[in-house]
Amino acid sequence: MLGQAPGGTRALTLDGRSIALDRDGGFLIAFDRDAAPAARLVATLADGRSIARDIAVAPGAWRIERINAPYRGSAASDADFARRRPAELALIAAARDMRVESDGWKQRFRWPVTGRLSGVFGSQRVYQGQPGSYHSGTDIAVPAGTPFVAPADGVVTLAADAPFTLEGYLLIVDHGMGLSSAFLHCQRLDVKVGDRVVQGQVLGTVGSTGRATGPHMHWGLKWNDARLDPAKLAAPMGR
Repeated sequence: MLGQAPGGTRALTLDGRSIALDRDGGFLIAFDRDAAPAARLVATLADGRSIARDIAVAPGAWRIERINAPYRGSAASDADFARRRPAELALIAAARDMRVESDGWKQRFRWPVTGRLSGVFGSQRVYQGQPGSYHSGTDIAVPAGTPFVAPADGVVTLAADAPFTLEGYLLIVDHGMGLSSAFLHCQRLDVKVGDRVVQGQVLGTVGSTGRATGPHMHWGLKWNDARLDPAKLAAPMGR
């Protein structure tokens, strides 16, 4: 949700958590798959008064998907996965913790690539009979080597120089205000950390690195700690 704080707002909170305001009082809030059914947005004005808005959050209907790919991804063994994964998670966390100046979050997002939707956000994944976490993005099946583009303006905060066990070649672009895109399983990355990218710019090519059963683009979105459905931000595919 994009919003505009009342004039004179000196602080904004969502369920007690501070929300960033841009220079014109604009803000962004979002809710993840397992959000509570209600939230409260409170603006505190310069004179000490508060204005509150209660927000209802509707639940989703989630699928179960069975995936014929190793739970540990491209790691050679469980021990190899356990050895490699902590450092990968640390790199991802550091990239997510960066805060950049970008107005990409205000844009109407576009799809990084168009094709057949092969995986939907929020579905419970089962890998070779072993339950995993829910699917945190949207999958688009296209041939390996297909270029993908930036869905909105932003700054690159992670560009893997070696494939991660699960994500393969991973790219993260921060769109500002805590909103970021992640592109998984890439074949090639054409940008590096610190690069400013614009909507529609080619970022790399689609692949099947990491935990993948075939070439596809996994596009994930996060607002701070909340994982979001990319299809809610992008226009219907093909438009």
